[in-house]
This record gives sequence, C-alpha cells and structure tokens, in this order.
Amino acid sequence: MSALELDRIDVAYPSPGGPKRVVEGLSLRLEEGQLGCLLGASGCGKTTVLRAIAGFEPVQGGLIRLQGRDVAVAGLHVPPERRRVGMMFQDYALFPHLDVAGNVGFGLRALPRRERAARVGAMLALVGLQASASAYPHELSGGQQQRVALARALAPRPALLLLDEPFSNLDIHTRERLARELRDLLRQAGATALMVTHDQAEAFAMADRIGVMDAGRLLQWDTARALYQRPAAPQVAGFIGRGLLVDAAALGEAGEHRVLLRPEHLRCDPDGGVAGQVLSYTFRGPGWLAQVRLDSGDVVELDLDDEAAAQPGQIIRLRWRDPAPVRFPPGG
Repeated sequence: MSALELDRIDVAYPSPGGPKRVVEGLSLRLEEGQLGCLLGASGCGKTTVLRAIAGFEPVQGGLIRLQGRDVAVAGLHVPPERRRVGMMFQDYALFPHLDVAGNVGFGLRALPRRERAARVGAMLALVGLQASASAYPHELSGGQQQRVALARALAPRPALLLLDEPFSNLDIHTRERLARELRDLLRQAGATALMVTHDQAEAFAMADRIGVMDAGRLLQWDTARALYQRPAAPQVAGFIGRGLLVDAAALGEAGEHRVLLRPEHLRCDPDGGVAGQVLSYTFRGPGWLAQVRLDSGDVVELDLDDEAAAQPGQIIRLRWRDPAPVRFPPGG
C-alpha cells in the first residue's frame, strides 16, 4: 500500500474568464518511508499540489489517497484536520510567544499532560534540541528554528509530512548542510515526506523520487540519476543539470533529431569527428571548463582535463564519450 497516491488530479482557481487550471492530470505514488520532491520553476504548480494533498485546495478531477484511504475525489473532500498530514512552511511559522517545548507540543494538546511531555521530549531528542526546550524562537539560529518546525510537524505522528521550500530563507552553504541534516532526521523518524523546491541541488540531496513539473504537468517522476541520465522530455533535459539540445548534424550524426549534450559528454581527440573553436577556458579544479563553438554555431560547455588544455581561438577535435546519447525527435 502506497503512503500517497495521486491519480490524474486537476486543480483550478477561479478567474474572470472562468476556472484557471494550474495542475492538470498529475499522477504519482510515494511509498512508506520514502522522501519525494516536486521540482520546477516558480509558478509551475508544485505548491498547489501540496495544498491539495493537505486539503487546503479542492480537486476538480482525479483522486488523492493517503495510506489506502480516499481523501479527495469527486463528491468527497476530507477536511485538513482529518487527513493526518503535517506541513512545514517556508518561514517555519513558529509561535513567537511560545518556547521551543510549547511550539513542539502545540498539536498535542488533546493528549494527557504526561504523554504530551514524553512526546515533546522524544521529538527534541530526535532533533538534538533538548537543551533549548525553554528558549524562544528569536533566540535560535535559522537551522535550529527549522529543527523546531520539523519536530512540531512530526510530533502528532502524521501519515505524511509536506515541506514547502524548507530552505528558501537560508544562504546557499547553510541550505546544503541543512538539506543533509533534514534528510537524516526524516530517515531516523521513519517519516514519509513530500517537499517542493525550485533548487535541483536540494532535490538531489533530499529525495528518493523527484518529479519535474512544468506548467501544471508532471513530466517525469523518477530517481535523480534517471532524471539526469535518461530524461523523458526535452524540458526535463534542460532543467536538470547543465546541458544543451543540439541538432544531430552538429555532432556528425545523420537524421533530424536533437541530442542532449552535457559538459562531460565530449572529450578531446585529434581524430574526433566534431570540430569546435575554444571561446574561453577556465580552471575549475580538478579540470577545465571550456566554452566551445561547434561548426553548427552552437556554443556548448565542456569539462576537459589538463591534457586537453587549449587557448581561446584554438580549433579542437572532439569525440563522443557516451555510447548511448539521449535523443529527442525534432520539435519534441
């Protein structure tokens, strides 16, 4: 039984010209204990999907099922408080007038005092904040506030945890560190979680399964490695990693298809079949990043080693490294 199942859901907002559909025909499955991520540019509909799962937005079509129970389908809308879904917001939404223990225990007020205190203590131990139980949010660092928000979201034992851009308020170095920490904490808790982000590095660091969204549609739901190596659509190829779609003829191939060219795909070879002019050459350690204009006029980035060092203006020959390049039909 999947922890979360979305089957062709549609979500629309009212507008003067009629309902504006922002999520269309979206389907995915998330298994118990998995960490999933919806990845895409701002406005692609990923946060709307979270809101629909939580029960804050109705669906106009399709099905949402949590742990085998239908919570949204034609004629049925289970309210948010009955879905057993926890949510962690961008700004953490901590209560400034409550200390850490009070924030973590906020959703446990129906429990007997002793049971509530035990659960709060267990959550603070999980996130390593036992010594900060009596501190207030303004006394904590951004990373500590995030851990309080996580402990509060996990305290009621939700069937599913939703995370909306959990690192957006942090600098890039803190984000990378906290992404690893948050992933490890979710693993320790045995939580099932779905997050949304526009940052590929966060998605790759956190998730078992990643869905790339564009204009309200889910283009591919897969592992990070599969998204990078075997993108199912040109939009996925362009969004994931560095790369460029070039016409087959630019690489000496017959046909009208396009080929996904990433920086690591070509290597210098005096006998190579592809020629290019070096425009710039920058040491990035341990190798070099080169901008090269192919005979076709396409400008590509290439990762080259020391043996391939070249000067701007120099013509170099290149050979394809990958025996199975990713190809897309013209216009596809």
